[in-house]
Amino acid sequence: MSTERVNPPELSPPAGFSHAVVASGSRVVFLAGQTALDADGKVTGRTLPEQFERALANLLTALTAAGGTPSDLARVTVYATDVEAYRAHARELGRLWREMAGRDYPAMAVVQVVRLWDAEAMVELDGFAVLP
Repeated sequence: MSTERVNPPELSPPAGFSHAVVASGSRVVFLAGQTALDADGKVTGRTLPEQFERALANLLTALTAAGGTPSDLARVTVYATDVEAYRAHARELGRLWREMAGRDYPAMAVVQVVRLWDAEAMVELDGFAVLP
C-alpha cells in the first residue's frame, strides 16, 4: 500500500491530523466503533484520556487482527460526548496517539454526540484502513 498525506498550504496547518489521505492498496478494512470496553464488555477508565487510550488500543487491536498497522489508517472519526473536554485534553490525547499510532496521521474528525451506546463511555473511535 502507499499513502500520501495531502496538506494544501491554502488550508490551516493541520495538528494531529491530515487534511486528506490518498491511499492505494488491495484491501480496505472498515473498523467498527471502539470505546473503552475491556474483554469482559465493561467500560474502563474514569477520565477522557484513560478512555481514549483504551478505545484507541481496541481500534488498533482490531486493525492488527485484520493484518494492518497504524500507518495504514486512512480515516478515523472520534465521537466525544464533550468536545470542550476533548479540546482541554488535546495535548495529552495527541501524545497518546503518537505513542500508540505514530505520526502518520489519517484524515480525522471529532464529532460531539449526545451519548454513546454505553452510557459511561465518553469517547468512541472508528475508521478505515487501506492495506497492501
